[in-house]
Amino acid sequence: MAQLPLFASATETVLLDDQRGRIVYTPGFVPEEVAVAWFAELRDSVPWKTERRHMYDREVDVPRLQARFRLSGEIDPAPEAVRAVARRVVATTGVPFNSVGLNFYRDGRDSVAPHSDLDEIVRGFPVALLSLGATRRMTIRATQPPVRTIRVELTAGSLLVMSYETQLHYTHGVPKTHEQVGPRISLALRVKL
Repeated sequence: MAQLPLFASATETVLLDDQRGRIVYTPGFVPEEVAVAWFAELRDSVPWKTERRHMYDREVDVPRLQARFRLSGEIDPAPEAVRAVARRVVATTGVPFNSVGLNFYRDGRDSVAPHSDLDEIVRGFPVALLSLGATRRMTIRATQPPVRTIRVELTAGSLLVMSYETQLHYTHGVPKTHEQVGPRISLALRVKL
């Protein structure tokens, strides 16, 4: 279906590009002052929710706050910062993203376990992650040999784009950290049915 239409430029770093997928990281995708403004708007205006999930034979709190928006604009319209992020990422990638999931990591205790987004995306389309706020490390691991682990520091204003094939062969997550870190918001752009 859709190929990952990013071309390597001076600011992009290709972290993976083989038969198991393509991952491109672009620090400074948005200027620092824009990233700061978007972070403040989203922190203060999004109706953040605490969710619970069944894990390890019990019900637990998801260790971060979450929100979701469809980009249709008809029901529950997304905040302007979400729409601005989507416009910029769509213009750069050429991918018709129609859904944005937001995660608010309040400190180093908030995290997301290793996972893939296969259940959440239309076959063939990539996932794009825009980071705002404090820098956090993402770990990307191959699910089958040859084992490969990629660690990337997701800085404010950075964009990480992972091809559909990457979701078939890798998991990604943001582990907890004992380091003092400030709050971070990530916007995960997907093409959903």
